[in-house]
Amino acid sequence: MSGSSHGHTQSERLLYTSMGPMRREQLGMILPHEHVFVDLRTPDQPGYAQAEAGDVVAVMAPHIEAIKQRGVTALVECSTIGVGRRADLDLAVSQATQFPIVVPTGSYREPWITPFVATADDAALEAWMAAELTIRLEEADFRAGWIKISAGDDGISPLEERILRAAARAGARTGAIIGSHTIRGRVAIQQIDIIEEEGYSADRFIWIHTQSETDLGLHDEAVARGAWIEYDHVGRDPDDAVRALILRAHEKEQWDQLLVSHDLGWYDPAQKRGGKQRPYTHLSDVMMPQLREHGVSAEALRALTHDNPFNAYAR
Repeated sequence: MSGSSHGHTQSERLLYTSMGPMRREQLGMILPHEHVFVDLRTPDQPGYAQAEAGDVVAVMAPHIEAIKQRGVTALVECSTIGVGRRADLDLAVSQATQFPIVVPTGSYREPWITPFVATADDAALEAWMAAELTIRLEEADFRAGWIKISAGDDGISPLEERILRAAARAGARTGAIIGSHTIRGRVAIQQIDIIEEEGYSADRFIWIHTQSETDLGLHDEAVARGAWIEYDHVGRDPDDAVRALILRAHEKEQWDQLLVSHDLGWYDPAQKRGGKQRPYTHLSDVMMPQLREHGVSAEALRALTHDNPFNAYAR
């Protein structure tokens, strides 16, 4: 895999964050899949995605400060349209902590589809994503860093396919990576096929939650196609299980197409005081030391946690 987008070298490419575009040399460790703010109620529910910035900052800033102390220099917010994306609240947390957050455009799957996404035609969907990637996000004045979508657990619905095709066209125009919440490997492979049909490249696709697919041969197939796989259950599943998948990817020389993260956080406006948060620290405190004990070099860990997230998300 080239690790490049639109022919740019790593030094020329930029990660689009809440603090503006950033170059590789400005960044160290990056967490590629976390959440600052999420609302898993559907968009038609009363109070959906509503919260005060001060409340969100008070709850989430300490979690950002904790990872800053561990050398983390940015994180990727994975809450997209449909599950409570609030780029303005991400920006408030970012400004309060002086910490870059990468926010997506795109849409989640049914039944979390907003009325705009459900009714927009193909050209409008593509234009909306491209505008958020190149001009600004709807609710905050910085650019989306990537495209976050999803597919149904049992297959892609016609509307989810339209969203994916629009994402692929917007990606081809901008170089932005597409990441999809996809539980089944055969669906991820189908998504790669569709992305290539639309003229975009499999190496600009992240199969989010790859660990949910128990057929590891499908993990290998996605890597062989050029896609990124992501084991984002660090600190959520038993360490032995998480570590085994990461070490398998290392042994199979899939390292430069692997992302690892927690998929944790977050402020939930449906819960009192935002609910109970879970920290973003397990990778730094537990998993990376365990990987070192199991023979992964410091250089390889640096590549995994510094270079890979930048190579995936920068353009």
